[in-house]
Amino acid sequence: MKTRPAGSGGHADWMGSLCPALTSLPLKYLAVPGSHDSFSFWMDEQAPVAPDQKPAVRRLATVFRLLARKVMKKWSVTQNLTFREQLEGGIRYFDLRVSSRPGEDSHEVYFIHGLFGHKVRDGLADIDAFLDSHHKEVVFLDFNHHYAMEEAHHHYLLCMLTEVFGSKLCRTSVVEDITLDYLWDRKFQVLVFYHHLWAEGSPLMWPGAKIAAPWANTTDTAKLIQFLETTLGERPKHGTFHVSQAVLTPCLSTVIRGLLGGLRKYLVEKNLPTIMTWVEAQKPGVSGVNIITSDFVELVDFANTVIRLNDLLLSKRAVT
Repeated sequence: MKTRPAGSGGHADWMGSLCPALTSLPLKYLAVPGSHDSFSFWMDEQAPVAPDQKPAVRRLATVFRLLARKVMKKWSVTQNLTFREQLEGGIRYFDLRVSSRPGEDSHEVYFIHGLFGHKVRDGLADIDAFLDSHHKEVVFLDFNHHYAMEEAHHHYLLCMLTEVFGSKLCRTSVVEDITLDYLWDRKFQVLVFYHHLWAEGSPLMWPGAKIAAPWANTTDTAKLIQFLETTLGERPKHGTFHVSQAVLTPCLSTVIRGLLGGLRKYLVEKNLPTIMTWVEAQKPGVSGVNIITSDFVELVDFANTVIRLNDLLLSKRAVT
């Protein structure tokens, strides 16, 4: 499958370019492209195996060391583009999993997916730099998994988020009140969802319950599509954003069969056309899609396909 150029498609300012009829709609009714395990474009093969892995996998990695980590990297990397490249290509939702790192005395936190990635601080700085030059673009940062983190780590990360984004952070509010016009008027550009008790009560951290992201956990494309349809039909009418995770999840037997091929070659490339056919058939609105995530967002015209779905909202019937 041919890879599209990094950041291609000219969608760095797509939110700011929407017509007023769309910018006045609740953001939960717009179609927004997102990435799955958004940070995984770089994984550290030299670092210890991350704590999100099962003990058996960590033991194997200890025995086989670098060879095991090279295989793990093939199955842990779900994106090729950096945060900046994803943003320039139109991605506005980021799926983020974080952890402390064993043996470190500091409270530093890192992105993880099987292996350790970059420091969270560095990734946030890249996102903030993009937002500084694209004032009408808005991002969803979904911190949905936390590993090996104590109170001090959470405090460090929460302080970091407020330090990096400052006045760009959107305060928690009624989901239905959040439109692009609302955000622009207040110069808000970042909605942070923090799925942990330590963020409870913070006016700048949206609770995880405000963004539903059901997970199919299957390698079967037909089952994935059925799951996406079912969960869309069950989408709450009020109070949440909604993420359709249009991704396949490898199980142990899948990894063994495609050991050297990796996630992209063995699972994603051959199934992505079918998944994209489902995406193309969707419409946003009250009972439709909101955020849609994908692996390797540059392999097909993913972001542009999702963004174009918003044209359907210009028909009054599509909104109601």
